[in-house]
Amino acid sequence: MRDKWSSNLGFILAASGSAIGLGNLWKFPYNAGANGGGAFVLLYLLFLILIGIPLMISAITLGRKTQLSVFGAYKSINPKWSFVGGLGVICGFIILAFYSTVGGWVIYYLKTAILGGLNSTDPIFLGNLFGNLMNSPVELLLYQFIFMLITMFIVLKGISNGIEKASKIMMPSLFIIIIIIIIRSITLNGSLVGIEFLFIPDFSKINMDVAMNALGQVFFSISIGMGTIVTYGSYLDKKDNLLTTSSMIPLLDTLIAILAGLAILPAVFALGFEPTEGPGLMFITLPAVFSSMPLGNLFCILFFLLVLFAALTSSISMLEVAVSYFVEEKKKKRVPSTVIIGIIIFLLGIPASLSLGTWSFKVLGTLNFFDLYDKLTANILLTTGAFLLTIFIGWVLKPEEAIKEIESSGIKFKLANIWTILIKYLVPIAIGIILINSYIDFIKSILNIS
Repeated sequence: MRDKWSSNLGFILAASGSAIGLGNLWKFPYNAGANGGGAFVLLYLLFLILIGIPLMISAITLGRKTQLSVFGAYKSINPKWSFVGGLGVICGFIILAFYSTVGGWVIYYLKTAILGGLNSTDPIFLGNLFGNLMNSPVELLLYQFIFMLITMFIVLKGISNGIEKASKIMMPSLFIIIIIIIIRSITLNGSLVGIEFLFIPDFSKINMDVAMNALGQVFFSISIGMGTIVTYGSYLDKKDNLLTTSSMIPLLDTLIAILAGLAILPAVFALGFEPTEGPGLMFITLPAVFSSMPLGNLFCILFFLLVLFAALTSSISMLEVAVSYFVEEKKKKRVPSTVIIGIIIFLLGIPASLSLGTWSFKVLGTLNFFDLYDKLTANILLTTGAFLLTIFIGWVLKPEEAIKEIESSGIKFKLANIWTILIKYLVPIAIGIILINSYIDFIKSILNIS
C-alpha cells in the first residue's frame, strides 16, 4: 500500500521544509541587502502572490490528481511529457550532490561553534578557517557523508514515519530558534537602522535589476522545478483542501525568509558589518556578528543548528524525488533504493566538495565542479522544469481538469478564472524571462564571457 501523510499539517510542514532551505537563511537577507531592502521585499511579496502561489497550486494539484511520483505524474496524463518528470528526478539528484557538501560545511561549523572555535570578530581569522576547511579533503568528505547519512536515515523510514515525523520536529524547532535570534538581534543598539532598511521601501531603488532579482528569489525559493512538491503532493489524501495547503507553503517559506532577514540584517547593521557579503555572509560575516554580541557563541550555535534543520528539510525532499521514482516506476524496495541512491549522490558530490580547494580547476569555461552543478541545476534544469510545468498544466492537462481536482474535496475555487489566466499566460511569461536570462548566463559561464 502506498504511504500517505498522516495529517495535512504534516504535509504542510514537510513541503514548507522542502522549500525552506539555505536560500532563505542567507540568500534572502543577502539579496535584500544588495537590492534596496524594503523595495526588494515589496516586489518579492507581489511576485509571490502572482507567480509563487499559482505555481504551488499547479504542482500540488498535479501530484494529488495522479497519486504518482513526478515521473509517473506526467507520464500518466501524457506519456510524451514523461521526460519533464525525468528532468525533475535528475535535477534533485544533482542539486543534492552539491547541496550535501554545503550541508557538511554546516555540520562542521556547528561542531566548531559548540567547541568555541568561531568565537572571533576577526574576518581574516574566520576567512582562514573557511579556507582551511576547503583544503581539508578528509574533513570535507566526512561531514558531507554525515549529512547524507542523516538524510538517508530519515527518507528510508518512509513518508509518515520518516519525513513527516522529522519535519514535525525540525520545522517548529526552526521557528523557535529563529525567533530567539531575532529577539537578540533587534535588542542590539543601532538595530533600528536594519529593521527600517528591511521593511520601509525606498521606491527610488526599484529598477529592472531589483525586480528580476526579486522574481528570481521567489522562483528559486519555492523549489518548484525539481519535482519535490509534485512528489509530496502525490501523498496527499483526496479530502485535503488543496487551496489552503498550496497557499500555506509559500507563505511559510516567505515568513521564514523575512524572519531570517530580521534575525540577520539588524545585527549586521548594528555591529557595522556589510549586508551584501553573499555566501561569505553565513560562514564568515555572521560568526563575527555573533561574536560581537553578549552570549554570542550561544547564538552562533543556535544559528548553525537552525541552518542544519533548514538544510535537512530540503535534502530529504530531494532524495525522496529519486527514491519515489525507483520505488514506483522500477518497483524497487524503499530501503535498498534509499541506501544505493544516497551513496551514488554522495560519490557524485565528491568532486563538488573538493572543487573549492584540492580540485579547484575549471571543468567547463569558468566553472569548477561545484559551480557547474549549481549552474546546471539552477539555470537549466530548475527553470526548464518549472516552465514546462506551467505549460503542461495550462495547455496539456488544462486548467479545467486541475480545477475539478481542486474542487473534488468539496471546496469552491472562487478565484479559478484568475488562476487560469495566471497559469496560462502570466506565469509562463515570467518564468520564460528567467529561463532566457538563466540560459544566457550559463552560456556566458561556459564560453568565459563576462
